[in-house]
Amino acid sequence: MAKAVLLEREGRVAILTVNRPDKLNALNNEVRDLTLEYLAEVENDDSVGVVVVTGAGDKAFIAGADIKEFEGRSPFDQREAMRFPRVFDVMANFPKPVIAMINGFCLGGGCELSMSCDIRVASDRARIGQPEINLGLIPGGGGTQRLPRLVGVGQAMKLILTGDMIGAEEAQRIGLVDDVVPHDELRTKTLELANKIASKSPVTLRVAKEAIRASERMSIEDGIVYERDLFCLCFSTEDKAEGVDAFLGKRKAEWQGR
Repeated sequence: MAKAVLLEREGRVAILTVNRPDKLNALNNEVRDLTLEYLAEVENDDSVGVVVVTGAGDKAFIAGADIKEFEGRSPFDQREAMRFPRVFDVMANFPKPVIAMINGFCLGGGCELSMSCDIRVASDRARIGQPEINLGLIPGGGGTQRLPRLVGVGQAMKLILTGDMIGAEEAQRIGLVDDVVPHDELRTKTLELANKIASKSPVTLRVAKEAIRASERMSIEDGIVYERDLFCLCFSTEDKAEGVDAFLGKRKAEWQGR
């Protein structure tokens, strides 16, 4: 049987595809475990600069959790199922850039997984939402925390409390996705972006991502100091020396990742 998550590589880009199209790529334990396994693999692979996450088929990115796994669970069972490390948090803290390629329904845990990524590119056919309220539940993969940070408290309240789905253009308007492209161009446009990012210095990408992520947990005053320290740290890298030398020599930089 085909694996529930597939890993492929195109140049310096690794593509993780949730492979349950008959279930609208719903998250289950196998998907979570395989995703964690593959993330660990590509984290330690110097040939991979950027990770893209998507869903198999044309209908869904990830249409939420596999609800069958919820049936009959006690609070203690569910707490055990949500033990750390969780895929949402591992992806949010992943040191390499991660792009969500949203090709259809992006609901519940799928929306939460997309919010754990650094950049979200959506098909113009995508439908996005947090419908847990319709099951007598609330988001449990970070939705109540990451969604307000992306779209503001009011828009997050509206999405979570109504359980409504919104289209890709509305999602872009409120800041839930970053780019919307024609469905047939989604893979091409997303990989163009991924390859452009992957062409930069790997060590500098890591530092830049850490500085940006720090803004989510630090005051502006502390963040400015942290940014300054990371900027100065870049002066210890071979890639900074190479970048400056290439610029002054009017040539293309050859990054070493050190």
